[in-house]
Amino acid sequence: MHSAITVTPGQLPGLLLHVAVVRPVFVWGAPGIGKSSLVRDFAASLGLDCVTLVGTQLAAEDLIGVPELREGRSRFAPPEMIARDEPYCLFLDELNASGPDVQKAFYSLILDRRIGDYELPPGSIVIGAGNRSSDNALARPMASALVNRLVHVHLRASHADWSAWAQEAGIHPWVIAYLAERPDHLWSAPPKTEETFSTPRSWHMLSDALRSYGDDVGEEVVRLLAAGTLSPVHASAFGGYVKIVRHRYGLDAILRGDAGWPAHPNDRDLLYFLAETFRARLVKELPADKDRAPASVRQFAHRAKAMLVELAELSLECGRLVIAAGEDGAPVLPAWFLVEVSRDLPRLVAARA
Repeated sequence: MHSAITVTPGQLPGLLLHVAVVRPVFVWGAPGIGKSSLVRDFAASLGLDCVTLVGTQLAAEDLIGVPELREGRSRFAPPEMIARDEPYCLFLDELNASGPDVQKAFYSLILDRRIGDYELPPGSIVIGAGNRSSDNALARPMASALVNRLVHVHLRASHADWSAWAQEAGIHPWVIAYLAERPDHLWSAPPKTEETFSTPRSWHMLSDALRSYGDDVGEEVVRLLAAGTLSPVHASAFGGYVKIVRHRYGLDAILRGDAGWPAHPNDRDLLYFLAETFRARLVKELPADKDRAPASVRQFAHRAKAMLVELAELSLECGRLVIAAGEDGAPVLPAWFLVEVSRDLPRLVAARA
C-alpha cells in the first residue's frame, strides 16, 4: 500500500495522540525508518506500557488463547500478556506479515477491542505497523475486512526530524555531519537483491560501531563498517568524508583555490565524495534564472566551470557525475549553466593547456 500523503517521524506522535485514542491506527513505511521505536516512544509519552505482538511470530491460538473449564463450561482464556487490568498500548508489529488465520484473529481485537470475553481496559490503544511489499520486505496481502478496520498512516524518513533526534541520542558526530552534507543519503530504497541499504536504522548501527572503536578507528575499518551497513555508493562516499574530516580537506578549500582535487589513486573514494558534494552544492546554489542571480553567484558559477575542467582531467567519470541528469532523465542543474559549460569548456581546456 502506498499513498502520496505521508507524515514525518516528527508529525506522527501528534497524529497518534488524536487518532489512536479513538480508533486503531496502522503505520505503513519502509524498513528501518523507525516505525517500531516511534510507537514505543509514543506509548511511553502517555505513561502506557507497550505490549508488542510480532505478526511473524504468532499463531492464531497465541491470540485467542486456550480453552479452560469454568463452572462446567468451556471458554477461551486469552494470554496473560494481553489480558491486563490496566490500560496499555497494544502494538501489532509486522501485522501484515502474519498469516491469514492470525490476521483474522485480530479482527475483533482491533475493531471491538476484545478477544472472547476479555475486553481491553478503557484508555488502551491499538496500533499496528508493517512494511510494504514493494520494499522487498516480508508482507502478505491484507484482507479488505482488516484494511477497513484501521486508520492508515504512511510514514516517510525525514532528515530534519532525524537530525534533531540524533543530537539528543548521541549519534557519532561523523554520521551527523555527513548527513548534514548529504541528507538525501539518510534513506535509500531497498534493493531487489540481498545487499545492504541505507536507512536511519543502518546509520544508527554504523554510529554504534564507530563509537565502540573510538576515535583511533582506522580508515580500512571505517570502510568495512560502512560497507556492512550502508548502500554501496553511500558507504564509499562516507569513507571519503572521513578522510576529509581527518585531513582537513574539503570542497570549500577547492572552491577557494587553497587546494586541488585529490589526485592520488588511493583517494578515489574521496574524489567521488567531493564530486557528489560539488554536484549537490551546484544544485543548491545555482538559481533557475541566471538574470536574477547576484554577482557572487555568477562568480561561483564561473569558478565551478573551471573546477569541472580540473575534475574531468583527473576523472572523466567524476566530471560527468557532476552534470549528469537525474534518475528520471531530466536535468538537475539549471539549463543556463549547462549551456555555458558546453560553450566555455573548450576555451577553459585550451587556457589550461
